[in-house]
Amino acid sequence: MFAAAMFLALAIEGVIGWPNALFSSIGHPITWMGSLIDACGRRFNRNGDRDIIRRLAGVLVTLGLCALVWGLSTLLVWLLPGGWLGALLTGVLAWPLVAARSLHDHVRAVVLPLVRGDLDGARQAVSMIVGRDPASLDEAGVSRAALESLGESTSDGVVAPLFWGVIFGLPGIAVYKVINTMDSMIGHLSPRHAAFGWAAARLDDLVNLIPARLSGLLYVAVAGPHWRAALHCMLRDAGKHRSPNAGWPEAALAGALGVRLSGPRVYDGERTNEPWVNDGAPDPSAMDLGRGLVLYLKSITLLAGVLVVLGLIWS
Repeated sequence: MFAAAMFLALAIEGVIGWPNALFSSIGHPITWMGSLIDACGRRFNRNGDRDIIRRLAGVLVTLGLCALVWGLSTLLVWLLPGGWLGALLTGVLAWPLVAARSLHDHVRAVVLPLVRGDLDGARQAVSMIVGRDPASLDEAGVSRAALESLGESTSDGVVAPLFWGVIFGLPGIAVYKVINTMDSMIGHLSPRHAAFGWAAARLDDLVNLIPARLSGLLYVAVAGPHWRAALHCMLRDAGKHRSPNAGWPEAALAGALGVRLSGPRVYDGERTNEPWVNDGAPDPSAMDLGRGLVLYLKSITLLAGVLVVLGLIWS
């Protein structure tokens, strides 16, 4: 078990994030992964190939990148000393692969202009974290988009990497992040990526299966007097989501706040009629988005406590 190292990674990222000076000088491990994925896509996802060839190429690239990241991470672990010093260094190496503070800061950047009545500023901020067209969003639409991103990213940005890091250490968290990065870059149904990104999308669904449900339970646990509503909404509506995993934390968050999420939205000028989560509840406001951010902080604090307990048990 690597709970102590993962707690340290969460603590470092929660306190300092990834400083701009560091990003300017060396970039970020996720951008390194993204560059490698992009290079593989340009080389192996050829437009003239049949879909079966492109799907096979995507399978091989997905497995190959996972094997590469696992091997490099395992080599790093082999070079580390044992004991608490090794755990400390593992936590430092895992630090950039957690996005707790980053997620908080991105959502807070939406809350602040929205509370001031600066809808254009809020639209600009929310466009940094969601893929839908922000120009048509009113206050409720911006709040809904940010809350959905908060719920989903609680799982794939924080809980899931730490979950796999606790089980497999540095190789676990690193391989999870390359899978999740592949899914975000090539795991969608565009004509270019539908076949090539199929394996990445399916693998991402698999590795998020447990963490997404744990993320939903975290929101239930911190919902206070609304925990029953959060649990009921999660169990009832999680399956309505287009993703097999994102609906769990999103539905729990919707139930805890007493608002509705998901529903119709516009991507690339086209309207999609997604079903409502917690249908019948009011639309979220700027204040609800702020309340959601408070629940997020509570859930991360609870998660940190769980890591401490696991670290003490398996020390």
